Amino acid sequence: MTISHSLATRLRSGETVRSAWSTISDPLLLENISALGFDAVTMDMQHGSHTEASICQGIGTIKAAGKPAIVRIPVGRFDIASRALDFGANAVIAPMINSVEDAQAFAAAMKYPPVGERSWGPLRSDISYGQAGSNEYLLTVNQETLSFAMIETRAAYEALDDILAVRGIDGVFVGPADFSIAWSNGREANPLSEDIVVPLTRIAQKAAASNKLAGIYAPNSAFAKRYNALGFRFITLASDRGYLAAGASAMLKAWDE
Repeated sequence: MTISHSLATRLRSGETVRSAWSTISDPLLLENISALGFDAVTMDMQHGSHTEASICQGIGTIKAAGKPAIVRIPVGRFDIASRALDFGANAVIAPMINSVEDAQAFAAAMKYPPVGERSWGPLRSDISYGQAGSNEYLLTVNQETLSFAMIETRAAYEALDDILAVRGIDGVFVGPADFSIAWSNGREANPLSEDIVVPLTRIAQKAAASNKLAGIYAPNSAFAKRYNALGFRFITLASDRGYLAAGASAMLKAWDE
């Protein structure tokens, strides 16, 4: 299966990809979010309500809208990373990758040999499982499916160079809320903190120097633009709950004017 204009190709060419963030597993809501103007859709299993069943169905919904599907797995559930790829995910974000060992375990689940240890078993109809033509998928998928290791703690930040050097890790992804908690030694959870701008810049720079990708969650459009200027090219913007709140707020404000 040859993937044209893939998420991997777009990001590696320097394009900025703006993704929606889905926390609510309702299929009709996901269908509507997939139809919005985002470049991709990310489904959150860590803090959102998505399950294996909802991501299996949701990946089909997102791809039917012509967009890449990304999954954030729960902490340490690298088995679900492999499952998400079998379901057809274009990328997986793994939270709390705090060491080289964490990164290696994640990469092993994400990549087929000789890079990793992923077991063969793609599920979707566009992947010719065990049939003629399946070798093309096998030979291209390690490059086409992206593994993003989340950098959220001081331990991860200190191990950044070594994490980036792990074969099979395609990029890093920052959760600025958790990173702000770690950076402030537990004094605040503030993704808008000015104190984390310098380390965030260093993360993006080090990723670029390693020929790896840099992604980040942005709580609003202003910070999305700021992060983009720092060198982050994969940016997830707010969340479905935020879109509902923003839309309702704008309508009520217009009513009152």
